[in-house]
Amino acid sequence: MTNLDASPIRRSTRPAADRRDRRTAVRTAAKHLGLILLALIMLYPVLWMAVSSLRPNDEIFRSPGLVLDGLQAENYPLGWEALASPFGHYMINSAIVVVGAIIGNLVSCSMAAYAFARLDFTGKRWWFAIMLGTIMLPIHVIIVPQYIMFSQIGWVNTFLPLIVPKMLATDAFFVFLMVQFIRGLPRELDEAARIDGAGHPRIFLRVILPLMVPALATTTIFTFIWTWNDFFSQLIYLTDPDMYTVPVALRSFVDSTVATSWGSMFAMSVVSLIPIFLAFLIGQRFLIKGIATTGIK
Repeated sequence: MTNLDASPIRRSTRPAADRRDRRTAVRTAAKHLGLILLALIMLYPVLWMAVSSLRPNDEIFRSPGLVLDGLQAENYPLGWEALASPFGHYMINSAIVVVGAIIGNLVSCSMAAYAFARLDFTGKRWWFAIMLGTIMLPIHVIIVPQYIMFSQIGWVNTFLPLIVPKMLATDAFFVFLMVQFIRGLPRELDEAARIDGAGHPRIFLRVILPLMVPALATTTIFTFIWTWNDFFSQLIYLTDPDMYTVPVALRSFVDSTVATSWGSMFAMSVVSLIPIFLAFLIGQRFLIKGIATTGIK
C-alpha cells in the first residue's frame, strides 16, 4: 500500500523538478549570452583597430564596421619602417624600461613589505599610513619637482628617471599587496628559523621570499602592463626620438603638418599589444592566485 501511495508523489514531483531544471538552464544561457555581449562591446575598439590595420588609409573612417572590403597588409611593413628607426628599436627601449622597473619593484617593494610586516620600529604605523597615503597622490602633483631634480643631475633624456625611483619602493600599491601576503604567513616559520640562528636577512631570503611567489608574480605582471603602457612620464623625460618608447613612438605617427598614416599607426598599435596579451596569458594563473591570497578582493 505504501509503494502505491509513493509512486504518484514521485510522478507529481518529477515535472516540477524538470521545470526548475529548464528555468535554471534558461537563466544560465541568458547569463552567458549577456556576458558574451558585454565582452564583445568592450572588445569592439580593439577588434576595430585590428581590422583597420588591414584597411587602406582612405577607407578606415568610411567603414566603421568590422567587415573588410579590401586587404592592406602593407600597413605592417610600412609602419615598422615609418619612423626614424625601425619600430623594433622602440620596443627594445620599452623592454629596457620594463625590465628595470620590474627588478626595482620586486627588490625594493618586497624588502619594504617585509619591514612593515615583520619588523618593529618606531613610528611603524605612522610610516605605513603615510605610505598608503601616497597611493592617493596623483603623479601630476610630483612630476614637476621630480623633473626639476632629475634635470639638475642630468638624467633627463635617459631611462634613469623611469627606473631608479622603482628601486626605492615608490609604488605603494605593491608594498601594500606584499604586506598583506606576508601577514598571512604563519610567524612560526620565522620563529623556527630564528631558533636555528637565522637573522632577518636570512629569514627574508630563505623563508619568506620563496613563499611570496604569487605576490611577486602579481607585481611583475602589473608592473609590466603599467610600465609598457605608460605614456605621460615617458613623454616628459624622453625628448630624443632615438630614446622613445612604444607609447611615445606611436604618438609620433600623428602629425598635424602632414597627412597621418592611420593604417600604419593602427598596425603598430596591434604589434605593441602582443607583449601585453602574452604576459597576461602566461601569468594569469599567478595573477589570480596572488590577488586572492593577499586579501585584496
